[in-house]
Amino acid sequence: MLNKVLLIGRLSADPVIKYLPSGTAVTEFGIVWNRRYRVGEEWKEESHFFDVKAYGKLAEDLSTRLSKGYTVVLEGRLTQDRWTGSDGKNYSKVRIVAEAVRIIRKPKIEEVEEEDIVPPGMEKIEEELKDLDQKSPFDEDDEIPF
Repeated sequence: MLNKVLLIGRLSADPVIKYLPSGTAVTEFGIVWNRRYRVGEEWKEESHFFDVKAYGKLAEDLSTRLSKGYTVVLEGRLTQDRWTGSDGKNYSKVRIVAEAVRIIRKPKIEEVEEEDIVPPGMEKIEEELKDLDQKSPFDEDDEIPF
């Protein structure tokens, strides 16, 4: 089975770090991904917001190096939290658990030298992204068929 998320987006809020009773760092932040598409002659955009958690050393690094507005490449996995509320109803929430994060742009649109907060292997993902960009059968002006 495969559970892998690869997302490029901007932080929608500053990361918040907390510590579990065991001493493990947990950082939470939001990331927004914008989808741009065309309907007829008009371009439209929709935003999607995701909650992200990171643990351990990665959590500590992210809490000190990131802030709202940073654009990052995020590699992780989906997880689902389930609980019963005080009203007796069952609730659930899907989150992304970050496994690797790479900063690609600071909030003021300044290009930064790529700063790794990732384990080895992210380069392979970047190569695959470049290959996908080069092999894309769609032109930016093409209509998306849905």
